[in-house]
Amino acid sequence: MNEVFHSLTDPTRRQILQLLKEGDLSAGEIAEHFELARSTMSGHFNVLKQAGLIVAERNGTTIVYSLNVSVMEEVLASVLEIFGKTESKTEGEETCTKKLTKAKPTKAKAAKSTKAT
Repeated sequence: MNEVFHSLTDPTRRQILQLLKEGDLSAGEIAEHFELARSTMSGHFNVLKQAGLIVAERNGTTIVYSLNVSVMEEVLASVLEIFGKTESKTEGEETCTKKLTKAKPTKAKAAKSTKAT
């Protein structure tokens, strides 16, 4: 859990998560939103992957990133537990959960659900 909190301390990484909340993006598409070197962006991606907040999928020469919603939900639950709200969902928790579950499904999840049918 410490890796997750560490990864969230950086505003660039938080912005990457915000972008991925809207759906899967390639490394290049994410990089277009920042004026940072590719090596710096790669470092941010690695920190987020190590924390389990994002998932990378290689498509040929392109790396596509997606938000790992289940880890985000675990983080939210941990934060709420730290502040003593474990018995019932707070309004904020419900709002965050709704936003996370509305996040567009990743290509990997879509492929799995297609195979299941």
